[in-house]
Amino acid sequence: MRVALTRGDDRFLVLEERAGIARRLKADLFISIHADAAPNEEARGGTVYVLSERGSNQTAARLAEKENRANVVNGVQLGGQSDDVSSILVDLAQRETLALSEDFAALILREGRGDMRFRESAIQSAAFIVLKSADLPSVLFEAGYITSPEDAAWLKSGEGRDAFSRSVASAIRVYFARHQPG
Repeated sequence: MRVALTRGDDRFLVLEERAGIARRLKADLFISIHADAAPNEEARGGTVYVLSERGSNQTAARLAEKENRANVVNGVQLGGQSDDVSSILVDLAQRETLALSEDFAALILREGRGDMRFRESAIQSAAFIVLKSADLPSVLFEAGYITSPEDAAWLKSGEGRDAFSRSVASAIRVYFARHQPG
């Protein structure tokens, strides 16, 4: 397996660029890892998101809307727009990809149980732009929230980073054992 980062620093990448880098590298799986601030200070634990045109709940929908707005700078839309035919073709292609993404999301939870703390509804669906690759199984993994003192301490600790990387690496190995790249 080869792992590639979309960037090694804190510079901004247009949302479509992130999955585009994975596509150019001929990736077989895309994981967008986040540790964001949450408006709800009670938010704690990991959440794995898969693609949905509508969020699985209002919080997921609001989060996706916030993330997707990052492609609008000074009122100018940075991402390309597709026509109706392209939209239908993308939708058809995404069905199989979504099933693979859902399988990987479940593996992250399975492999992380006991080592990582997840939210009660740990698998959510939302319309994140970074998940809209028709040909690339993708998840957005919210590892925890920097606004939660417990999550922030865990994410900063060596123990937390080790548990996170061990769990994700194990989920990746199992995923590829089940789904050999074509």
